Amino acid sequence: MERFLMEKLVEWKSRPHRKPLILNGARQVGKTWLLKELGRAQFENVAYVNLDDNPQMREQFELGYDIPRIVSAIQFETGEVVSKDGTLIILDEIQACPKALTSLKYFCENAPEYAVAAAGSLLGITVHEGSGYPVGKVNTLDLYPLSFREFLVATGDRALCDLIDSGNTDLIDSFSSKFVPLLRQYYYVGGMPEAVCSFLERGLLDDAREVQLEILRGYERDISKHLGRTETEYALAAWRSIPTHLGRENKKFVFSHIASGARARNYQSGITWLTQAGVSTLVRRISKPGIPLAPYADDTAFKLFLVDVGLLGAMAGLDRETVVGGSRIFEEFKGSLTEQYICQQLVSDCGLVPYYWSAENSSGEIDFLVQGANNVYAIEVKAEENLRAKSLRSFKDSHPEIKAVRFSLSGYREQDWMRNVPLYAMPNMDLWG
Repeated sequence: MERFLMEKLVEWKSRPHRKPLILNGARQVGKTWLLKELGRAQFENVAYVNLDDNPQMREQFELGYDIPRIVSAIQFETGEVVSKDGTLIILDEIQACPKALTSLKYFCENAPEYAVAAAGSLLGITVHEGSGYPVGKVNTLDLYPLSFREFLVATGDRALCDLIDSGNTDLIDSFSSKFVPLLRQYYYVGGMPEAVCSFLERGLLDDAREVQLEILRGYERDISKHLGRTETEYALAAWRSIPTHLGRENKKFVFSHIASGARARNYQSGITWLTQAGVSTLVRRISKPGIPLAPYADDTAFKLFLVDVGLLGAMAGLDRETVVGGSRIFEEFKGSLTEQYICQQLVSDCGLVPYYWSAENSSGEIDFLVQGANNVYAIEVKAEENLRAKSLRSFKDSHPEIKAVRFSLSGYREQDWMRNVPLYAMPNMDLWG
């Protein structure tokens, strides 16, 4: 399975002043597989160490940061001869051993000739707990579920992926009959690598759903494992409420929708855990579209999306006929899957931080705002071909400096005040204007 992040991993390997690498990402997004594939393709051998449930190796890091001793221990553990530059050392589940995380600083300072890559699923929580994160001593990359473009490649439709990249709007529009069914398929299968592989093996959507449900159960076990009893109850309640929140007209996260009388302070730590673990994406409201956007963000008003569109469909119990069988998907669930899809591609494929805007005293709302280069893009998401964009037009009139973009199933079109880009072509930011 091809992952586009491999190109950046190869670039990391070739850097003259390479630092140890940390590959971040939620569980089950394919971090371990990708690092092993990097080792197989770019190095002479791989010395792989899983620090989860491995007390003997954790003890080696607890003893201190003597790099020759640690390297010797890795050789004994793996049975691999560790050579400088020729071996990729992989420290998996590094969050299970904070001292191993700190050791990356000493690899950087005292033994930069070793190629060390660490994978972690809960590093946001580990850092928050004060593990001695090696600030400035590591390179970091983030891995997400397969994007729609990666999904096209995985399904044997690389030509369609290349067509999106080309930006040829006439050709993109002419092949909409091929793109739309694949987009619906992606809504159901999503981008979790195991779910995609299970689907591709037999071409059965139900195989992907079985994997998705197991991943969701694993996420809930993680919550219970890492949080106290009371915090677990609040975190699980917030987690399980996400489909309900996204199914509403106003997708803002409202604590009283979880339980009557629910208060923000009870759930805030659980929501923080969900976002730091990478299993959810928090999209904050901004007060104005200034550059940069971050200073105008309101931490008390936000939407909460999942890490993957397929997982959202599984949590909501959407069946395959609803999702891939016809146009109902673009009417049911109030466009929630479509907004989840857009949020996911903005983060994973476009490398952007999404926000949203809503008027305090009216119903006006902009689904997403992102900052790219020197522009702020106001984005309206339409699940079908409905081209009404009253809120977007009003927002553009009030803020003429922003660029207005609408993502829908309609073909590409450019107007004097905005551009309409097909949902399946949205990863190509050149089409945004």
